[in-house]
Amino acid sequence: MAELPTMIKDLALILTVAGIVTLVFKKLKQPLVLGYIVAGFLVSPHMPYTASVADTENTHLWADIGVMFLLFSLGLDFSFKKILKMGASPVISTVTIIFSMSMLGVCVGHAFGWQKMDCIFLGGMLAMSSTTIIYKAFDDMGLRQQQFAGLVMSVLILEDILAIVMMVMLSAIASGNNPDGSQMAGAILRIGFFLILWLVVGISAVPLFLRHVRKLINSEVLLVVSLGLCCAMAVFSTKVGFSSAFGAFIMGSILAETVEAERIEKLVEPVKNLFGAIFFVSVGMLVDPAIIASYALPIAILVLTILIGQSTLGSLAFMLGGESLKSAMRCGFSMAQIGEFSFIIASLGLSLGVISDFLYPVVVAVSVITTFLTPYMIRFATPAYNALEHRLPPHVIRMLNHLSTSRPDSNEHSLWRSLLMQMTVNTVVYAILSSATVAIMFTFVLPLTRQMLPGWELHWYANAITGLLTVMLIAPFLRAMVMKKNRSPEWRTLWDESNRNHLPLLFTVLVRVVIAVSFVFYICNYLSRFTPAVMITLGVLAVLLMVVSRRTKRNSIMLERLFINNLRSRDIEAQVHGKKRPLYEGRLLDRDIHIADFDIPQDSLWAGKTLRELNLGHLYGIHVSSIMRGTKRINIPDGNDTLFPFDRLQVIGSDEQLALFKNAVETCISPEDPELEKREMKLRQLIIAAGSPFVGKTLQEADLRGRYNCMVVGLEEGHENLTLVTADYRFAEGDIIWLVGEQQALDRLFSAT
Repeated sequence: MAELPTMIKDLALILTVAGIVTLVFKKLKQPLVLGYIVAGFLVSPHMPYTASVADTENTHLWADIGVMFLLFSLGLDFSFKKILKMGASPVISTVTIIFSMSMLGVCVGHAFGWQKMDCIFLGGMLAMSSTTIIYKAFDDMGLRQQQFAGLVMSVLILEDILAIVMMVMLSAIASGNNPDGSQMAGAILRIGFFLILWLVVGISAVPLFLRHVRKLINSEVLLVVSLGLCCAMAVFSTKVGFSSAFGAFIMGSILAETVEAERIEKLVEPVKNLFGAIFFVSVGMLVDPAIIASYALPIAILVLTILIGQSTLGSLAFMLGGESLKSAMRCGFSMAQIGEFSFIIASLGLSLGVISDFLYPVVVAVSVITTFLTPYMIRFATPAYNALEHRLPPHVIRMLNHLSTSRPDSNEHSLWRSLLMQMTVNTVVYAILSSATVAIMFTFVLPLTRQMLPGWELHWYANAITGLLTVMLIAPFLRAMVMKKNRSPEWRTLWDESNRNHLPLLFTVLVRVVIAVSFVFYICNYLSRFTPAVMITLGVLAVLLMVVSRRTKRNSIMLERLFINNLRSRDIEAQVHGKKRPLYEGRLLDRDIHIADFDIPQDSLWAGKTLRELNLGHLYGIHVSSIMRGTKRINIPDGNDTLFPFDRLQVIGSDEQLALFKNAVETCISPEDPELEKREMKLRQLIIAAGSPFVGKTLQEADLRGRYNCMVVGLEEGHENLTLVTADYRFAEGDIIWLVGEQQALDRLFSAT
């Protein structure tokens, strides 16, 4: 018999031990992540009393896949729209926590005399609190619905995002091994460039692709397609110098904006759980008891650093975000642990070969200790606040409770800030798209054109053709860069408000025109030998043609609408299925009109009646804007639409009208049957006697259903067979028929025969 491959044996050992240990941890109500780490320690070479994994290289390969799928799932649960709606408060808190804890970790590492890269990676590990562990602790303690828990989860989401950026920066720092300012700035700019490019192109293309093939996709195909997109983006990410995990996260965040996001998340979850378990088991395999024993003091110091640092610096960070002292302390104390991303950052350092071997088991030990202490730290926050409140002067407490970074702005300053922010974002996005287009054209199309038109004389024709095509492709982007926001409400208000605003507003247009001309200038300069004056003139003329061209305007608007519709596709789907209110609700609120949902009860007297028959608008003054029936949505129903039980009506009206309508929905129901017991259906046998009034009549003529409310089930033939009785069957003497009906109906029928 053939020998089983080592990889299969190792996988069987890992999953078996992990399954047993996690069952124990589940019984003890402990985080499963810790169970996986313990399982990894049990199957590692450091544990001599149990079976060990034979080939650790395969395990680390699976662990890398696990990291990729973990971040892909994180991206599926992430929405850039949610981050933008959070406002500045969580952003300020997150940045403050990450910066302060990173610096604290670097300082602790230096105090122990560790190497520079060990200190830098240690700072990144200590800055990352565990989303999984905190969520589990809140759930177990019944705190998930409290306000401070929502603030903590918002900051954790932002921490996870910044952890991705931190991993890319750490990779860039590790490659040069000299973290100077210019290198870090270059890494940040490169991250921002590719992040915006991938998101804009991905959100424009991927939802469109899924929409076109939606009818062909079942669950199996959708799983394969989504994982294929994840792996493809991971490969592309590594090609441009980033990690595969970064690319997987980006693809997850792109798919998060599609209608299929929830389906993909459910389909991918088992795959993520499998490979994620292997990743955490691989973390446990690196735990060496000898190293932990020799580094007991650093482990204890790091645990205290996290507990004290997060409880103090974290609380201060939340206060800087505008929270009261009590709320900030509850948030800060909740984040006093490290978890998944700390392991991922440590794995990154090991794979790059820039951190020492001892750092990984030390961090794992610190994570285990702080995880067990998390519930106690959460409970300790309120007593700590009470003790602080009794010891600090009242005016200090009041000052801390009202600490905030926000300052009231005048209306004009607010309009300027909003307009400039929109223009900056618009210019950056379209500049990145234009730069990517130019790079693609010069990298791939230009060499191809020169091959098709060889020779020195035709060389210029190839350059001219490529340059013209490039300008035509970026024309919609440059036009949008120059013209967009020039007629926005902020622009018109500032223009009409004061003449002194005219010149600054025109200057914003001039700056964007110069940027657009610079792109055309660069293309001409790269492909021709014209003088600078000629190239600037060509650039200005090209931009003017873009501005006045209706076709360019149409293409620009079409591309923008495509992106916006794809970005809103999940919100639209939620509105269609009644999971989210329509966008126009906000405008109705300004006019004291509201939208409310009402479910038609199963015993409603309205069921089976049309809207015209019910005349709801006349009786209650409301408007039925939509009827949601299962997965179907009927918008703007007319009078011929019929209501059915369990329909959900979306109704527009004032508070008084909606209250009146709500009362009608709840009261217009069928009363309970006082004789419910008599409604039991029974089966009886009837023999057609000689004097029966049914002899010689057909079933239709006898009309047993209409006269007696009884139904003929069949005609008995022999001892076992029943024959179906048709409407034209004529009853004869001696026929044995079987009837179904209520007891009273059957009694009336039998008395008539």
